[in-house]
Amino acid sequence: MKAIICTKYGSPKVLQLQEVEKPIPKENEILIKIYATTVHIGDTKIRGFKPGMGLLDLIVKPMMRIMIGFRGPRKKILGMDLAGKIEAVGKDVTRFKIGDALFGSSEMKFGTYAEYICLAEDDILAIMPNNMTFKEATPVANGGLTALYILRKAKIQKGQKVLIYGASGSVGTYAVQLAKYFGGKVTGVCSTTNVEMVKSLGADSVIDYMQEDFTKNGECYDLIFDAVGKLSPSQCKKSLTKEGVYLNVLRATDALKLKSEDLRYLKEIIEEGYLTSVIDRVYPLEEMVEAHRYVDKGHKKGNVVINIIFEEELSYQK
Repeated sequence: MKAIICTKYGSPKVLQLQEVEKPIPKENEILIKIYATTVHIGDTKIRGFKPGMGLLDLIVKPMMRIMIGFRGPRKKILGMDLAGKIEAVGKDVTRFKIGDALFGSSEMKFGTYAEYICLAEDDILAIMPNNMTFKEATPVANGGLTALYILRKAKIQKGQKVLIYGASGSVGTYAVQLAKYFGGKVTGVCSTTNVEMVKSLGADSVIDYMQEDFTKNGECYDLIFDAVGKLSPSQCKKSLTKEGVYLNVLRATDALKLKSEDLRYLKEIIEEGYLTSVIDRVYPLEEMVEAHRYVDKGHKKGNVVINIIFEEELSYQK
């Protein structure tokens, strides 16, 4: 099978397209033919070995080298998000069957920059929403689950004022929609070029940070969610209500635990029409280097998707 191999840390050029052995599922595993995966900031940080997790590099880098690899990634095929179809199942698998269309995450097992992957049936996987294409479904397990996890911490009440900083990014676009779903009155903060897009996601108002500093306009919010990790608590203090909550994506995800039941919850919201994926660019597997270069620039809108199978662009139907 074709796969993108990363043998050392560095620029996008370290990613190489190679032919590797197709995996065989174990007794409790399923073999998934991957139709789409994503390139997000976490992938590029691992490829370039730039933790950027909001902790001191002196602590983080040694820990990450132990987890991921010293001179290069221990697992040479990177990538965490996927959408695809089951091609084979191990004899002990009961949750899924051959032909099921799934979306989910391999988490730190990586391996989605390839045509096939084997995962355990109890990994972060769920049947795909019946109103999404594969390329639309694949980012949900990253940006969608992250936004859901953090917003649940805030316990949003109906009518509360919520500000999403970085509302045009992967986590931010899902956060705007989920905050609205939970009953919040949502203000998105983004650049000029993304204002209309954020409005289209349901934001009640949008602040163009290039024209206005929300921390100086006198407005106060019950929740400020920094979805790009660029603000500090001190910057936001004056913009919070007395009981207001500040959450930062880089800090809040330190203990993030993805759950299949949360993925199934998002599937229901998607099928009800309350959540969609914003796709900025789509690349074939062969252009993974270009995709990483684009994400490295830090200006993507929503998600960057890698289409591995192009012929299936229609929504998956059961």
